[in-house]
Amino acid sequence: MGKSKVLVVGGTGYIGRRIVKASLAEGHETYVLQRPEIGLDIDKLQILLSFKKQGAHLIEGSFNDHKSLVDAVKQVDVVICTMSGVHFRSHNILLQLKLVEAIKEAGNVKRFLPSEFGMDPARMGHALEPGRVTFDEKMVVRKAIEEANIPFTYVIANCFAGYFVGNLSQLGRLTPPKDKVYLYGDGNVKVAFTDEVDVATYTIKAIDDPTTLNKTLYIRPPHNILTQSELIQKWETLTGNKLDKISITADDFLASMKGFDLAGQVGVGHFYHIFYEGCLTNFEIGEGSEEASKLYPQVEYTRMDDYMKIYV
Repeated sequence: MGKSKVLVVGGTGYIGRRIVKASLAEGHETYVLQRPEIGLDIDKLQILLSFKKQGAHLIEGSFNDHKSLVDAVKQVDVVICTMSGVHFRSHNILLQLKLVEAIKEAGNVKRFLPSEFGMDPARMGHALEPGRVTFDEKMVVRKAIEEANIPFTYVIANCFAGYFVGNLSQLGRLTPPKDKVYLYGDGNVKVAFTDEVDVATYTIKAIDDPTTLNKTLYIRPPHNILTQSELIQKWETLTGNKLDKISITADDFLASMKGFDLAGQVGVGHFYHIFYEGCLTNFEIGEGSEEASKLYPQVEYTRMDDYMKIYV
């Protein structure tokens, strides 16, 4: 069997553009949906044209034009959707229902990977408002996929390093603090961090793998399962700079939600589940699931010690 033809929807986005590159690097015939809705967004257009230069095919299609989506889907074997589901960017999770309908009508897709790439929504039925909408909507999409009997893989990538490692997991910033760092509780809850390029690599490895068919793929490389305290310690070792640690109780952290806008409130809720509850690591990966670094040991994933060096 040859390599699958891949369509990436959301290819100009944060994870999407990395998945396009990984698909091309693995030798897949790669298509990227070019949506007329980008309008005058020159940055997105230039990203699309750069993909074309690298060998990707651009397919015009719109979520407002069902036939165009069906026509796009008919040209490939695998569809990967990476549309944003975070409130500080754009929250488009339910738009995927239109993509599900197109895949169902086309009838040729061997695998659909919807926009997941974060926490496992199947484990977040207890999530706090207002942030639970992210998980609820992802489960609506999953239900539609499974009711349509569309073959799938759900990729759970946990905490992107760009958002959680360079800033030592500080809410509201992306760069390392210089003097003091806020510690969530005792800072000893285990968290799974992932390099975004590795997320893309593992995702593309999975698309033609029968082992991951109709399963959840967790990206939890063992060397990147760290507590916040361990993450801070790695940074201090790297820089030789000791930071003042200020512990925040769970009650005080949740109380801070009142001072934020909607996007901030969503962030506080998600951080609570990750750093106080331990929702990324407080379970064993069991039946119906696989762990990426075990499945694909040939991938030399980036460890967080090395990831941090660019911030020094």
